[in-house]
Amino acid sequence: MNARVVVSQLGARMDYAVPRILNAHGMLEHFYTDICATVGWPSVVGHVPPRFLPAGIRRLAGRKPSGIPSQRMTCFNGLGLSYALRRMRASGPSDEMRAALDAGRRLSELVVSHGFGQASGFYGFVRECLEQLQAARSHGLWTAVEQNIAARETVDRLAREEQERFPTWETHAAQTPFAEALAFGDREKAEWAEADMIVCPSDFVRQTVAESGGPVERCIVVPYGVDTRFQIPVRNRQRGPLRVLTIGAVGLRKGSPYILEAARQMRGQAVFRMVGSGAIPPAARAGLEGIVELTGPIPRLEIIAQYAWADVFLLPSLCEGSATVTYEALAAGLPVVTTPNSGSVVRDGTDGFVVPIRDADAIVRALQLLDQDRARLFEMSHNARFRAQDFDLPAYGRRLCDALDQARAIPAARTL
Repeated sequence: MNARVVVSQLGARMDYAVPRILNAHGMLEHFYTDICATVGWPSVVGHVPPRFLPAGIRRLAGRKPSGIPSQRMTCFNGLGLSYALRRMRASGPSDEMRAALDAGRRLSELVVSHGFGQASGFYGFVRECLEQLQAARSHGLWTAVEQNIAARETVDRLAREEQERFPTWETHAAQTPFAEALAFGDREKAEWAEADMIVCPSDFVRQTVAESGGPVERCIVVPYGVDTRFQIPVRNRQRGPLRVLTIGAVGLRKGSPYILEAARQMRGQAVFRMVGSGAIPPAARAGLEGIVELTGPIPRLEIIAQYAWADVFLLPSLCEGSATVTYEALAAGLPVVTTPNSGSVVRDGTDGFVVPIRDADAIVRALQLLDQDRARLFEMSHNARFRAQDFDLPAYGRRLCDALDQARAIPAARTL
């Protein structure tokens, strides 16, 4: 049976893991994306030391879908550049969400016009592939959509609740606009209806699809994986303040206020570093000097040094799909303190701690335990490395391909 698949995505999500995996398994018919650093990329960039390149160019230079033959890949560079410009010029979430919706529709138009070749299946990502799903089904292909974050209704509900708890963190203009959120949610549900399979990276995501009235019977949980470049030697620092690292956008969804509160409580015991874009309100910054370092965004190619600096990884997110930074941290030998809503594969008490959302005190208790018992910290670091071995890219590839084997059998069953 023909098992070849067309994959479509905006951006370099997980370093193009899905198309790379399918190509390695001989299943990739074609890969469509917006812009990357291989096809049509100025060759001079590859010869310039990264430190001399602007941050934006360094991030784009990291978009390398290695292992995918150029003849199996089409990059819509014009779409990528126009989408990047719209995001740069966006004055708030309303503009950002309209840009994302338009980019998804435009990507779909371009993919449909280029066609599906000899594929028997199509794999896209939520809120950017509706028209592709419809066209693929009309051509008799089986279809899968990856729900790479919680259902939109859950995202918006949690966002509203946090905005009420921390009104100074986001201006009114920065809050989620109702009309665009509704459009996102409607597009998401329409994609669920068209997809033969909804690929969820965590039980948390699957649960949010069910809570939103989605076809949970067509959901399958496929945890992610990361490559071996994040595997670095386990550290055994017996002295000095505990080094706590967070990577991700600074903001309410990532639980940033609870990181700051934990940092205040652990002044003198731990130092905190937050890597990512976003701003902390002036009132929240008060008293953080010397205990929280804000680096701003750092290109993916330079992120391993951050893991090497840390003793513990902290991600108290309120809403994720399955945060890949938690997989990376485990591979780097870092115990992970996180929440159920991060969708991680962390085992509570073994290679980290899973604490309730919105609970700075629980974060502090977990970090203090690791700070005061460095032998436990060292043991958990080794456990983290071993846990990560079950969630490397080959293991993820096997899980994904097994899931898509099931997807091929679903369309016939749906028509009965």
